[in-house]
Amino acid sequence: MKAFVYTQYGSPDVLQCKEVATPTPAENQVLIKVCAASVNPYDWHFMRGEPRFIRLFTGLRRPKASVLGSDIAGRVEAVGADVNRFKPGDEVFGGVGVGGFAEYACALENQLALKPANVSFEDAAALPIAAITALQGLRDKGQIKAGCKVLIDGASGGVGTFAIQIAKSFGADVTAVSSTGKLETARSLGADHVIDYTREDFTRSGLHYDLILGANAYHSLLDYRRALSPEGIFVMVGGNATFLGMLEGMLFGPLLSLTGRKKTSSFIAKMNTKDLDHLSDLLVTRKVAPVIETRYPFSELPEAIRYLEEGHARGKVVIAYEDSNSA
Repeated sequence: MKAFVYTQYGSPDVLQCKEVATPTPAENQVLIKVCAASVNPYDWHFMRGEPRFIRLFTGLRRPKASVLGSDIAGRVEAVGADVNRFKPGDEVFGGVGVGGFAEYACALENQLALKPANVSFEDAAALPIAAITALQGLRDKGQIKAGCKVLIDGASGGVGTFAIQIAKSFGADVTAVSSTGKLETARSLGADHVIDYTREDFTRSGLHYDLILGANAYHSLLDYRRALSPEGIFVMVGGNATFLGMLEGMLFGPLLSLTGRKKTSSFIAKMNTKDLDHLSDLLVTRKVAPVIETRYPFSELPEAIRYLEEGHARGKVVIAYEDSNSA
């Protein structure tokens, strides 16, 4: 099979399309013929090995895994002996951890869900990491409920565009923070209010929110806390990816939560079938629709990652394999 392989850290130029062996599913895995995939920021972070501390997990001198890519949608080719939920021919979507930027990939059974029949492979592949991050950040960490005032900082990216729609599905009053050219996208997704961050700093406006989701957490934790209501919650799900920025969120955030009633948290989303099924229901009922900025053919995967890395994408960047638009 064809796969994009990398054996050293660097720019998208390190990705090379090569013939490699088709993987064999383990007892609890499913082998999938990939029809579509999507690109996430962690793909280019892992590709470059930046920030440097992630190399403690991905490989100090060179990558441990040779094929990137997590979010996929496709057809089941084979299943392991212990798999009960899926069979060959089923159309599925979910996360594979790594290995998705290939013609075939293996995924754990409990990290997949059936793709709705009326949803394209491209739309399904756009969901997993971004939509689950938004859902778990709002629901589990943010304790969202009907009527609460939610602000989404970084509302035009993959997580942010899903977060607007998911927050509205809970009945929240949503304020979206984005750049000038992307405000209309936020409005079209259901945002009740929009803020142009190039003209206004919401952390100094005097307004307060019950929940702030930092999909692009470029402000300091103290700034975010200033914009919270007395018992508000700030959830950091993304940021500028510097070591200090991540360290602040992971270590300083919990310490701040011990003082006063305002809470701060950060987390890593956990892929699971239950949440994928929930997102599938939101898709079918049209409470959520992926915002796909652009589509690249599989052969142009390095360019897709390069484009996402530039930081200007609105919503998701999708990789189209064969039959990616069929539903």
